[in-house]
Amino acid sequence: MSAATNEHPWGRVDENQTVYVREGDSEREVGQFPDGTAEEAIAYYERKFADLAGQVTLLEARIARGTAGAEIADTVAKLQMLLTEPAAVGDIAALRVRVEKLSGKANELSEKQQAEREAAKQEALAQREAIVIEAERLAAQPETQIRWKETSQAFEDLFTTWQTSQRNGPQVPKSQADALWKRFRSARQSFDSARRAHFAQMDATNKEVKQQKERIIAAAEALAPRGVDGIPAYRNLLDEWKAAGRASRKLDDQLWARFKAAGDLLYEAKAAEVAQSNEEYTANLEAKQALLAEAEPLLAETDRVVARKRLTALQLRWDEVGRVPRESLRDIEGGMRKIEDHVKSLEEEHWRKSNPETKARSEGLRGQLEASIADLEAQIAAATDPKAKSDAEAALATQRSWLTALGD
Repeated sequence: MSAATNEHPWGRVDENQTVYVREGDSEREVGQFPDGTAEEAIAYYERKFADLAGQVTLLEARIARGTAGAEIADTVAKLQMLLTEPAAVGDIAALRVRVEKLSGKANELSEKQQAEREAAKQEALAQREAIVIEAERLAAQPETQIRWKETSQAFEDLFTTWQTSQRNGPQVPKSQADALWKRFRSARQSFDSARRAHFAQMDATNKEVKQQKERIIAAAEALAPRGVDGIPAYRNLLDEWKAAGRASRKLDDQLWARFKAAGDLLYEAKAAEVAQSNEEYTANLEAKQALLAEAEPLLAETDRVVARKRLTALQLRWDEVGRVPRESLRDIEGGMRKIEDHVKSLEEEHWRKSNPETKARSEGLRGQLEASIADLEAQIAAATDPKAKSDAEAALATQRSWLTALGD
């Protein structure tokens, strides 16, 4: 600033310590600074200008980074108002140009931010709509298909997601938010009612099943003194057990353990009896194996009378021996049956040959065959045609085989 004129490139101070700022070809009074020098007066109003320039620079940076808030347009308008006739010394016209440029950018940024907010709002609404739809789907499941524990947790997770969206997400219109919340609450209440009814029914069923099965267990435990003889009655009780239905898994497992323990006592007695019987039956098996070895030669016997006599004696001894272990029954009885079948076949053959009716038929057929054979032999002796002779010889061979089959 010139010492002579107290002038500055953007303003001056007169002899009364009044400060002026130049704007184009004119100047405007911005204030007085009576208690200081001209340099101090100009410096004071330059700082005022620097403050305004700093606000503009900060706003330019925020808009450039896209971090300005929704109030950006109001901030620009406020700066424009401050720069109408600011009490400051500096290039105010240039500052106004910069703020004017920010006005356009601020509008663009506001529109962009508004679109982003609207998109975020729609996304939040879509998220809540998805939560509601899933809640309604869970509530609409057939009761027989609901997995109660997992579905209860799913509702809790949906509710937590809703709360997080409400606290941290963008603000959505109250009317839409309330309508969605009403649907979600209704779905959850419907599920909670179904769950309470289900478990109330389950408790009632458990109580009824428990009473029935406690009665069956008492009856099963009362069979213990009967030992093996109590098994048929225990099997009947098992049928009643199955018809009684099921309680909860834990309760049913406990009841079944008691019922099974009562049955185990009966079957342990049976197992002991079977073990004792098997010991006896093993000795019987050895005896029958010895009888079977003794009977084996009968398979080569051709005299039916001798075979029947020896077999009858063996059968009497066989029956006296008694039972054998079940796993050996098929083999040992099969061996004896083979011998019995052989003796039976000898008797059937004898009957076939000695039956008068069969014998008469056989002798009648024998006479017919012998007459036919004699006739064929005469034809062969007199035959002159080779083919006729060959046919007669073939027929003769066939009938001789039939005659042989008839036997003596």
